[in-house]
Amino acid sequence: MKRLSGLDATFLHLETPEMPMHVGALHLFELPKGFRGRFAVRLRKHLAERLPLTPPLRRRLWRMPLDLTNPVWVDALPDLERHVVEVALPARRGRKQAGDLAALEALVGKLHVQLLDRRRPLWKFHVIEGLAPGDNGRKRVAMYTQLHHAAVDGQAAVALANAILDLGPEPRALELKASQREKRFKLSLAEMISGALTSEVQQIAQLIRALPGAAGSLGGTASRLVARSELLSGRKRAGSLGLAPRMVLNTPVTAKRAFAAVSLPLPELKALGKAHDATLNDVVLWLVSTALRRFFGAKGGLPRKSLVAAVPVSLRAKGDTTADNQASMTLLSLGTHVADPAKRLVHIKAATKSMKSTLAGVKHLLPTDFPSIGVSWLTEAASALYRRATESELLPPVANVAVSNVPGPPVPLYLAGARMLTNYPCSIVTHGLALNITVQSYDQSLDCGLMADAKALPDVRALADAMAEAVEQLRTLPLD
Repeated sequence: MKRLSGLDATFLHLETPEMPMHVGALHLFELPKGFRGRFAVRLRKHLAERLPLTPPLRRRLWRMPLDLTNPVWVDALPDLERHVVEVALPARRGRKQAGDLAALEALVGKLHVQLLDRRRPLWKFHVIEGLAPGDNGRKRVAMYTQLHHAAVDGQAAVALANAILDLGPEPRALELKASQREKRFKLSLAEMISGALTSEVQQIAQLIRALPGAAGSLGGTASRLVARSELLSGRKRAGSLGLAPRMVLNTPVTAKRAFAAVSLPLPELKALGKAHDATLNDVVLWLVSTALRRFFGAKGGLPRKSLVAAVPVSLRAKGDTTADNQASMTLLSLGTHVADPAKRLVHIKAATKSMKSTLAGVKHLLPTDFPSIGVSWLTEAASALYRRATESELLPPVANVAVSNVPGPPVPLYLAGARMLTNYPCSIVTHGLALNITVQSYDQSLDCGLMADAKALPDVRALADAMAEAVEQLRTLPLD
């Protein structure tokens, strides 16, 4: 057994039908020349061989009595017939390859709100048939994946992909030492409660030991937090971090999603960033900022105050590939109030530099685990209250959009012999934060997935197009 950390379990406690807490991706694959049969059958065989290397795929939840404390993971072999399912893309007469993406986006929007079955391992792969052949005549399939955020964060999902995928069409030979068997646990009520209480005592003791050092570190970063207020709000506010302007994205989410995907030229973006003394992450934030400014400016809904992004921050040590969540969140001004695109890039570079400086002093203090007795009840109640407060606008928004940049593999990869062509991330939207833009580098592309609440932003496709148009504008920016 392995106990879920406080952060991992939070994604379970927050989940509702309107707010699923799984992440995933939309992939397009090119099948080998002369491929016959069903790709789902080959994939199930491939995954069965890789299960010993993929702990998140072969464990399920074991709940504590009365949800007194966080559940634990226990080994459980997945039924691959249930976890790898086939979906037919709705047939449309005369649809060409270019039309497949729109149909796939609509399908992902429908699938993304389907909750994963907590009685089973928390993942599901949807193999999508019915795509038009590629330009070379090769057959193509797509796959939409679901992985619960309680099991993996962005970096852990990349590690999982590395275990499943190969560098060539021939799957690599594996040397498996661990035996593959299902373990059954029969714990008494007394044993489960005793284990939970022991864990709580350990968590409290750890927090007490950390308090003296935490106080000193927090005091040392207070002035830097105040200094960041000017960058977050676009103007000086003594002693305040600033709040985001209220807009259509700061609403409760529904049980419907709109999804859009776009691929951008990775080598060119890296080169343009270097020319402007900017990181790739700076460039991503500038593209998002420019697209949001253009999109909402055209609709008359661009606030005069800068939009604020909620940006995940990895707390994972280098080389750590454990399957859990080790991340936190920070806020960053997108500079959408700055009309001049070159000055907007300068603003974003300064904002990211300030953010890194601030986090350096407190990053080691941000917890991923904490005492959990009664937390499930409190979290579920707080989530319901937050939804009602968001709907009635009782609480001011702290961010307008979630933006995440996850480094991915720099070379082409293969799954069960099929070459992966795209890797569009599909992430989470929450009450008060109805748009999530996640990008991941893959081979020679920067693949972007835009997930939105369908009521708040039904035309998310236009925003994805605006990101592609922003690349054109980046090419014309004058150099310093």
